Amino acid sequence: MTQSSNEAEQTAGIALKGGAAILAPVTAFPNGIPSNALVLIPLGPNGAPVEKKIVDGPVALTQDEVWKLLGLNGPPVQVQDDQGRPIVIGVEDLLSGLEKHWRENPNQDDPSPGRIYAQKLMEYGRHAKAETVLAKIVALGGEGEDWLALGVSQMQQEKYDKAEATLRGAQNLLKDSPFPSLHLAKLAHEKKDAKAEREAVERAIQIDVNSVDAWAYLTNFLRDAEGEEKAIAQVEELANAPVNSRTAAPYVALQGFYASDEKTRDKAIDFAKKAVTRSPDDVLALLCLSALYGQAGNLAEVIKVLAPHEAKMQRDVRLAHNYFEALVQMRDMPKITALLNKLATSPNREVKDFAIQRSRALQQMLAQQQQALSQAGGGQ
Repeated sequence: MTQSSNEAEQTAGIALKGGAAILAPVTAFPNGIPSNALVLIPLGPNGAPVEKKIVDGPVALTQDEVWKLLGLNGPPVQVQDDQGRPIVIGVEDLLSGLEKHWRENPNQDDPSPGRIYAQKLMEYGRHAKAETVLAKIVALGGEGEDWLALGVSQMQQEKYDKAEATLRGAQNLLKDSPFPSLHLAKLAHEKKDAKAEREAVERAIQIDVNSVDAWAYLTNFLRDAEGEEKAIAQVEELANAPVNSRTAAPYVALQGFYASDEKTRDKAIDFAKKAVTRSPDDVLALLCLSALYGQAGNLAEVIKVLAPHEAKMQRDVRLAHNYFEALVQMRDMPKITALLNKLATSPNREVKDFAIQRSRALQQMLAQQQQALSQAGGGQ
């Protein structure tokens, strides 16, 4: 059973610092089980009950011990079984399974199992092991993305010289991608080389002027170096250069720095409006502006921004979601019905499923309302 430190001290006599889990018999709580408790029933292999007595009294458990008592080898992760059903296993079992699949792969020329294994290793912070796997893939003729991942794993281990050489190799292979340059900028930051950092991020923008990540990195770099107002001025100056004048990315990046705080939401909206003005069909710009208007409760503006883009909604469920939610809150049933009918014909599986699920939910809601009205009428 989990509970707060204060409750633990009162009911179990155990002084704890920070969070913890308490495993105790029900009799340890004579005044009732705490409201935030979770009931843990230990099971053995294949769900068999644990025969031995777990505790004689309250015991503080580490997080790893909790996972073991739940039958998990490490923190839980959701995966799919061979029938496509979601199941939960421990991360250690996931990684060992992926390693086995990689090592026993009959087609040694196929790097896919190794890439998946390395990706998960990096996701869970096992960078040294990921480096070993990725180095083998690169040695066997890996692609630019493999070089990039290898460089990132080396950088995470502070092997900066190795990482720089690897990332430059990725840069040569991925000539149209800004990400090798962005990671080189991060590496320069770690080495406290501001000049190289700025050169790398500006190169990333030159490679892909529409990279929001690159513009956001530049903004953050300038904010740290020169302060907020000067940073915005310099970003806008670069954004207004002829080669960059039609991309929404600089202003999508700028709005992101102010979108989460209600006090600066108006500033975020101004930047998002500039993004849409520059590139009226940019999906990310439309998403940002509509989301900001939605957060501000300005539903009429959400609808005004998104209404001309119903065709795009057939390919992007995010736009469909923002528009649908605004129409629902405005209770515009004719437009809601027309929208869902259009989305239901979308070739995009995600959009089609969205339309079907929302249609069913609306039907249930309307049926419940009709039933409530009928009962109210009958009562009179």
